[in-house]
Amino acid sequence: LGDCLPECSAGAIEIIERESLPYDEEKVKDKKEDIGKKHSIPYECPGIASKVIERKPAAVKKSEKEEVSESEVQSELRQWPVQLNLVNPRAPYLKNADLLVAADCTAYAYANFHKDFIKNHITVIGCSKLDDNQYYKEKLTEIIKNNNLRSITVVRMEVPCCGGIVNAVKTAMLNAKVIVPYKEVVIGIDGSIK
Repeated sequence: LGDCLPECSAGAIEIIERESLPYDEEKVKDKKEDIGKKHSIPYECPGIASKVIERKPAAVKKSEKEEVSESEVQSELRQWPVQLNLVNPRAPYLKNADLLVAADCTAYAYANFHKDFIKNHITVIGCSKLDDNQYYKEKLTEIIKNNNLRSITVVRMEVPCCGGIVNAVKTAMLNAKVIVPYKEVVIGIDGSIK
């Protein structure tokens, strides 16, 4: 396996010498493009089926001073799925929506994320550092082009790598030739709004 390891102690890797076809750069390029163009999921397992979630308004507080306990806080999520990679760009809930594009970490860093951001928005999440940002640009272009969005709010972390999600949304608007009212919110790693 190398100079430092003559063999895999677990037997998980084995070197085999055999004849192979010559490297074809064009085939590799085509394969990469095919992987990046998966705008629809070839199957629809129940866990990723597009769903609208109906929410009943939360009970009104008895007085302005009454505190809402943590157990009374309700989810504001209005649709499923939320992962941008899984969202169907033609899902009916996207029509005329106020779209929230949130970096994965933001909901963990900012305590009132549902109340302050998800409420009254269709939410998609992703990580431009760990996922394919080019694919995000293509998916968001399709969403913007086909759904007459009312607005887009991007919520990102303050870390530099999170700028990719902003770039994906702005590039998608340019590619779609549709400029949507846009707002960007930056969350600090301490949970504050910057």
